[in-house]
Amino acid sequence: MRRSLLILLAVLVAGAAIVGASYLLGCRLCARELAASGDDLAWLRREFRLSDAEMQRIRQLHEGYLPKCHENCALIAAKKKELQAVLEHAQGMAPEARLKLAEVATLRAQCQANMLGHFYEVSQAMPPEQGRRYLAEMQRLTLGFHEQIENTMSPDTSSPHGHQ
Repeated sequence: MRRSLLILLAVLVAGAAIVGASYLLGCRLCARELAASGDDLAWLRREFRLSDAEMQRIRQLHEGYLPKCHENCALIAAKKKELQAVLEHAQGMAPEARLKLAEVATLRAQCQANMLGHFYEVSQAMPPEQGRRYLAEMQRLTLGFHEQIENTMSPDTSSPHGHQ
């Protein structure tokens, strides 16, 4: 009985060691792959099996869009700081806070419109089926976060936060 217990214990320890080593090795390989790549569009080539010519065109679009993206992010960040400053000094929802909130929302909507326009251009540089799949995923990611919140808050949901 004691021998069976020792064998069982040894098998469990060995199994745990193998699982742990596999996990650590996987983490290191993923980190090395990400660090070695240095190419933020490598995933796009792999996921959509794009040719060198397609990737070259997409890189041009990406590099052309990045300054506009950075500008959008800077404008939103600055407006959010203004909003935060107003909220810190306001007693309740002051008209100025509502105005700043609307300004942040407007900038975010402009940013989303710019992103969707860029994603449409990128999708046109891909083979048709890949382009449709890419555009659908980018639309889901761009619009999905707010839609999830809106869906949980809508009247026809069973969420405790929904209006029943």
